[in-house]
Amino acid sequence: MSESESANQVNGRERQGPQTPPVEPARARRLWHLLEPLHAVLYYAPEVFEEAARLGLDAADRWPSYFPFRAAPLGPVVSGAVTSAFYSFAPGMVARYVDEARRVTTPAAALRARLRGVDRAYRTLLGDRVDSRELEEAAELARRAAQAADTAGRPLAAANAALEWPVEPHLQLWQAATILREHRGDGHLAALMIAGLDPAEALVSFAAIGAASVERFESRGWSAGEWAAARERLAARGLVQPDGTATEAGRDLRRRVEQDTDRLALGPWQALGAKDTERLADLLGDYWVAVIGSGLLPSESTLGIGKV
Repeated sequence: MSESESANQVNGRERQGPQTPPVEPARARRLWHLLEPLHAVLYYAPEVFEEAARLGLDAADRWPSYFPFRAAPLGPVVSGAVTSAFYSFAPGMVARYVDEARRVTTPAAALRARLRGVDRAYRTLLGDRVDSRELEEAAELARRAAQAADTAGRPLAAANAALEWPVEPHLQLWQAATILREHRGDGHLAALMIAGLDPAEALVSFAAIGAASVERFESRGWSAGEWAAARERLAARGLVQPDGTATEAGRDLRRRVEQDTDRLALGPWQALGAKDTERLADLLGDYWVAVIGSGLLPSESTLGIGKV
C-alpha cells in the first residue's frame, strides 16, 4: 500500500468519526414488537371507526376501513396494486373493499380521517402523556429512524414516508411507527419471495409453525380450496406434514424468512445507532403497555408477534 493510499484511509476514518457499536438484527425485531401495537390502533380503535363512518365506510368491522386507510398513501391506485403491496390477502377480498371505498371516499379524505382517528385514540389511550417530554423524545428518535429508512423497492414504506409530517409529537410517533412497520413489512415480502412462498403459501407455512391458528389466518380471505391447494404445494416441497404442521425443513425455512426480515429491517436502527435505539425501546415500553392493556388489539395476530 502506498503512503498516499494509507493517508487516504486514515483521513477517511477521521472524517467518519468514532465507530459506534452495530445494532444487532434481533434488536430490529424487538423494536417491531414495540412499535406495531402503536401503529395498529388504526385498525381497532373505536375513534378510528367513527371517523371511517363519517366518510361513509361500513364501521361494523375493521376490514371496510382497514383497506382504504392502510392503502391511502398509495393514492388512487387500482385494487391490483393494493393486492400486490399487501401480498397475503386474497385478491377478491382486496378488490371488494377497495372498490367499495372508492365509491364513497378518496385516498386524500382517508388520510385526513385516519390521522384524526389516531389523534383521538392516542389521547384516549395515553391521556396527559401525549404532552409529556418523554413522548416528545420518543417521537424525535422514532422520526429520525423512519427518515433514515431506505424505501427503494418498498412501496408502502415509500408512500408513507412521502407524507407531510404532523406537528404534534404523538402523531409524529404514530407516523414514524407506521413508516417503520411498513418498511419492515415490505422487506418481509421480499424475504417470502426469496423463500419461494406465494401469498397463500406464506400464510399456510406460518400457521404450520404455530404463529397463529388457521382460523385466524382465514380472515385474509382465502377459500378452503385455495388453502388446501397451498398446503399441498408445501407438502410436495417437504415443508408441511399431511396434518398441516411444519416439518423441520418447513421450520428452518420460516426461521430464515424471519432472519432475512430482521436483516432487511436493520437499516433505520443502524442509522439511529445502538444507544439511541436502546433509549427509544426504553421509552416505548410505557406506551406499549397502555395500548396492550387497553384490550383493543386481539390476543392472537396473523403477524405472529410474540411467537416469532
